[in-house]
Amino acid sequence: MANLPESLFSSDPRPSSSSFGAGPSTSGANTYKASDHDQGDPSRAKILHSILDLNDYRTRERALYLLDKEILDVYRFISAQNLTQRASNRVCCALALFQCVASHRDTRMRFIKARIPSYLFPLLNIENRERPYEHLRLTSLGVIGSLVKAGDAEAVSYLLENEIFIYCLRCMEVGGELSKTVATYIVQRIIINEEGLRYCCAFAQRFYTLSRALGNMLECRTAELPGKRLLKYIIYCYLRLSHNPRARDGLRTCLPASLRDPNLINLLRDDPTTVGFLQQLLYNVSMGHQYTVI
Repeated sequence: MANLPESLFSSDPRPSSSSFGAGPSTSGANTYKASDHDQGDPSRAKILHSILDLNDYRTRERALYLLDKEILDVYRFISAQNLTQRASNRVCCALALFQCVASHRDTRMRFIKARIPSYLFPLLNIENRERPYEHLRLTSLGVIGSLVKAGDAEAVSYLLENEIFIYCLRCMEVGGELSKTVATYIVQRIIINEEGLRYCCAFAQRFYTLSRALGNMLECRTAELPGKRLLKYIIYCYLRLSHNPRARDGLRTCLPASLRDPNLINLLRDDPTTVGFLQQLLYNVSMGHQYTVI
């Protein structure tokens, strides 16, 4: 992180006024009409306007600068622990654009090669559980989730090199239900890749740290079980770990007992696929059976 440039898009964080063009386009494609909600928050309207301005080469550089500045400015609020909901909403508007870029096959690798996701990692590392921070955490996870959804090996390699598991584990620890779900989904998508599975199982500490984080999401709730989506991702993560012989041996001693809880199985009664994953996991762990990835 120390080597990241001050600006996302340029070595000079403040482009000259001449490079901004003649101002926002007034063409029909880029015309933006602020809603009542946006009129009460001029900064939010500016962000949405900037997103539309990316379509016009005359206003693109200025739009990139404004989106760049919005992301970098939030670091100050996080450091001072005074992030407001309004500031969080503004940044999340910019992050929504990043998610679109990360989702598209024609821009995903350019997004990665520009190292733009690295600017999101501090947003995933926050410990504050209040709503503005949770909103920021969840939206940032959405960008990373879009990167791994397609299963590109280069995307997985990039995220592993930048220790994405540290940030996912933090979100699994302090995030709300949705953040936990998206963070676990990201882990699932990474360990589906052989490189990701090898990374997790290369050292005992890595394996046990991930297993403990998955187990804590099951065991820390005595009154209620995790949501069905989160539970599905937890089960598949454990199942995928059981494909590695060393990890399978470790699971024999650390697999949560709650995975055998009838209440948990009943929660999945409408999801026979996940029930099958759970049954296969329990069989793999108990018998040491080699299971072919589905």
